[in-house]
Amino acid sequence: MLSYLILVSLLLAVPSLGQQVGNYTSESHPRLTWQECTRSGCTSKSNGAVALDSNWRWTHITGNYTNCYTGNTWNTSICTSGTQCASRCALEGANYQSTYGISTSGNALTLKFVTRGENTNIGSRVYLMASESRYQMFNLLNKEFTFDVDVSKLPCGLNGALYFVQMDEDGGMSKYSGNKAGAKYGTGYCDSQCPRDIKYINGEANVEGWNASPNDTNAGTGGYGTCCAEMDIWEANSIATAYTPHPCQTNNDGGQQRCQGQVCGTPIRHDGICDPDGCDFNSFRMGDRTFYGSGLTVDTTKKMTVVTQFITDNNSTTGNLVDIRRVYVQDGRVIPNSKVNFPGLLEPFDSLSQKFCDDAKRAFEDATSFQKQGGLVHMGRSLAKGHVLVLSIWDDHTANMLWLDSSYPVDADPAKPGIARGTCATDSGDPKQVEADHPDAQVIYSNIKFGDIGSTYSGTPITLPQPPLPPGYNPPSGTTPPTGTTPSSTPTNPSTTNPAPAATQTKYGQCAGVGYTGPTQCATGTVCTQINQFYSQCV
Repeated sequence: MLSYLILVSLLLAVPSLGQQVGNYTSESHPRLTWQECTRSGCTSKSNGAVALDSNWRWTHITGNYTNCYTGNTWNTSICTSGTQCASRCALEGANYQSTYGISTSGNALTLKFVTRGENTNIGSRVYLMASESRYQMFNLLNKEFTFDVDVSKLPCGLNGALYFVQMDEDGGMSKYSGNKAGAKYGTGYCDSQCPRDIKYINGEANVEGWNASPNDTNAGTGGYGTCCAEMDIWEANSIATAYTPHPCQTNNDGGQQRCQGQVCGTPIRHDGICDPDGCDFNSFRMGDRTFYGSGLTVDTTKKMTVVTQFITDNNSTTGNLVDIRRVYVQDGRVIPNSKVNFPGLLEPFDSLSQKFCDDAKRAFEDATSFQKQGGLVHMGRSLAKGHVLVLSIWDDHTANMLWLDSSYPVDADPAKPGIARGTCATDSGDPKQVEADHPDAQVIYSNIKFGDIGSTYSGTPITLPQPPLPPGYNPPSGTTPPTGTTPSSTPTNPSTTNPAPAATQTKYGQCAGVGYTGPTQCATGTVCTQINQFYSQCV
């Protein structure tokens, strides 16, 4: 993810992780139905379930209640080394709803922000399971991933994140003898930040070099981090949203790898083996302030459907990734992604291509670690290896989520392209304040679908109006900003009645295929391109 902080356990009095398996609480994964789709229809996966990440769990000495980790420190009388700690400490099962605020109903998953019981829990992170002991793996190339989400109760400073990471299918259990818990207990997490707050990595405790966080009573950092490639499908609250690929030059084309020192990106953030910033498409940051938010084109007071398509150069699951496209569906309307709105500075991109990433990094004067780590092509090679689906809710103890929903860096001119990312104040997002003011915050993910391009959604396409230029933005000299209106042409013979024009399909909409009966004429600037015999798309 784009932030500097990765999710952490915030159980106030209960420790967070272990590698053995405890026997005080039975681990029972909440069921979550999802669907796999082809052009012929969708099949329900009723055996789907979610598992809580191991960083949230109680760890204690095997066979008794003595904590191995409490607050933000290890019990050094037990954990004198990483291997000894792993051999002596057990990872306990979870009471999902009562302790962590995690519940499912059919195809819907609800993650609550603050859950108060015997202890207080803040946030959570879960993984979609294929079985009791295996994560569900996805190859996204030449596929689309679709889900419904309700962010209406996510204010400034919070993030409901749905994303993919190149974790091991069994949580690393077969690779590392110290890991006896595996995917069933949510082990093996990694991402492009190479997080060092993970308490067990490669079957060993991250105890050596551990430093308690100065501003988070439940977190710290150890001597090791854990890196892998990450594809952020959705990082969002009710104010702003972004989708972002993060390639990594780890072993196995982005697979999980333990790191130390500069390899993790410490102390020089952009000189590690992963791209921590990614190439993000945030509609507000890209100059369209009217697209996403309360009462806007994509109305965050209502549930929405989010569609993400991964286009390859040969329309196969083994081709090079060349574009990542976004479509929304709300109230029966298919809403194309917003366009970049900085005329004279950037083309009106509406998807994540390598050219978009190159041009946006240059225009916004961002670091180019995305290109350094192989860009979109390398991200595609990682996706082909298989990724695990992560669903979460969290607050940010490092940057207060300002990189997502405010002006960031806070001392930069918000009129400068790329600085303003949302309407939240630059002094918003402090975790203590967010936790005190919004304990009832939550996110609901539902109706997850994965399958062939064009198979997971339907609706009536709409055409977006040209948004006004961002406040304070002056196009470079010699350019003409759009006016937001297009003058109509005057017919040469007013007395002649012209036939009604044929229906026109919008960019990325379907235009042909076996059994298709909709519009076949594509919008200006796009061509009807066959993806397969069942589906052609205006691109």
